[in-house]
Amino acid sequence: MKTWKKTLFLIVTFGLIFLLPLFGSLAKWHGLPPGYGDFPAQKVEADPGFSLLYFSLACVVALIITLVFVFPRLFGFKKTQEAPRQKGAATPFPVWFWWSLPVLAVSWFLMWARLKLHVSLEYYTFVPLWWSFILILDGLVYKRNNGASIISRKPKVMQLLAVVSCFSWFAFEYLNFFVLENWYYPNNEVFSNFGNVFWFSLSYTTVLPAIFEWYLLLKTFRFFRTRYNNGPKLKVSGVFLIIYYILGLILAFGMGYYPYLLFWVLWVALVPMLSAAMALAGYWTPFTPIKNGDWSKVMLIGLATVFNGFFWEFWNFGSEWFHDDAPTNPNYWKYSVPYLDKFHIFSEMPLLGYFGYLFFGLNCWIIWLIAAYVFKFDADIEVTGEQS
Repeated sequence: MKTWKKTLFLIVTFGLIFLLPLFGSLAKWHGLPPGYGDFPAQKVEADPGFSLLYFSLACVVALIITLVFVFPRLFGFKKTQEAPRQKGAATPFPVWFWWSLPVLAVSWFLMWARLKLHVSLEYYTFVPLWWSFILILDGLVYKRNNGASIISRKPKVMQLLAVVSCFSWFAFEYLNFFVLENWYYPNNEVFSNFGNVFWFSLSYTTVLPAIFEWYLLLKTFRFFRTRYNNGPKLKVSGVFLIIYYILGLILAFGMGYYPYLLFWVLWVALVPMLSAAMALAGYWTPFTPIKNGDWSKVMLIGLATVFNGFFWEFWNFGSEWFHDDAPTNPNYWKYSVPYLDKFHIFSEMPLLGYFGYLFFGLNCWIIWLIAAYVFKFDADIEVTGEQS
């Protein structure tokens, strides 16, 4: 397949991500879904509530996923021996690590304390809180990786990650309309309409950088590096990829037509659509190493997103939990998840919702690769120099 045809195929597939849920929703509602176009998203319709059957089925799936991550040998993974690495002098933390610590502390305090001077300072805490956290993570990677991190070795990649992150999360906000606002932002009047778009655009730049920093940090630990890199070898045929691709198309349409029953498709449909499209065009994907038994990229990006998800949910929850008056943090979000809304632990999100982060991390990596293949830039976020 010629390069321009590959690029066109990826662009068309990415376009279908936006069109198919819209078509399904138009067929369902004979028009646009309730709440479509409000930014940031607002809850406009009550969800169906808790379902014991749906919840039980989701628990079975969650249990299987947990067993694979916790007991990989039960599923054909073998222990990998890695030669001990010679350690030289300890690498100090980089300067941006130390600068970021007070920024994180002050931002965190202001977000939760609601200290007022001329204005409520918590309005402006999300972006410095998360970018300082990203730089702290990068500093940890730098120290453990013998001076190798995204900031130190690939600063342009970090800039591109921020740009792609912004546009990719806007895509998820768009898709959220078709599952009738699984998450929404009740403090939509803190800023003007333009202010909301501007501030949320800055906020969305933090998503991919944070996830990839966690991924690189996990890789500096031998336990994670070798845990999933010697598993079952899975080679798939072109016919399988076509079927997988078509399944993604069906799910994307179904998400719009059955917004409650298939709400989880928002986190899943992009994986078969985009990864199958890339594989059919001959591009590398996080699934490519699986044909040689290396599942580490798929597994670790999922774990990285879960770890980061804890901080997303923890800081979000705490920004409102300690106050009885009207909430004021514009970035504060709540969830309206059908059928599964049980068991919240320091989180607005139900416990089972954390399993969606496993797929979200893959979505992020795949979208990053799509952007790189279409716009012809280097998408390699790997850095070398592990010490432990």
